[in-house]
Amino acid sequence: QLQASGGGLVQAGDSLRLSCAASGSTFSSYAVGWFRQALGKEREFVGAISSSGGSISYGDSVKGRFAISRDNAKKMVYLWMNSLKPEDTAVYYCAARTPGIRDIDFEYDYWGQGTLVTVSS
Repeated sequence: QLQASGGGLVQAGDSLRLSCAASGSTFSSYAVGWFRQALGKEREFVGAISSSGGSISYGDSVKGRFAISRDNAKKMVYLWMNSLKPEDTAVYYCAARTPGIRDIDFEYDYWGQGTLVTVSS
């Protein structure tokens, strides 16, 4: 199981950290992706991190502003969001798959509930 948390209301230019907590003994075998879905829009790839953390990929709209890290000992994945913009407003989801990272949502097998991020201008 996955559980995303850390969303909230922030102002443009602020930073926020989302967390994805996992349960299960095989977490370190899974790549984790972050996706987001704004109201009325399709789900969008934000980024993903490989099981070891050695490979990370980002969507074009967040490159240079967002970062992903993981702590396998704590079974946690983090999405560090900087220089937030109103267009970053969305429900953010974490998802897991094995073996490698992908940027397509249907390639992921396990999903957490989303956490809402609202960025005011």
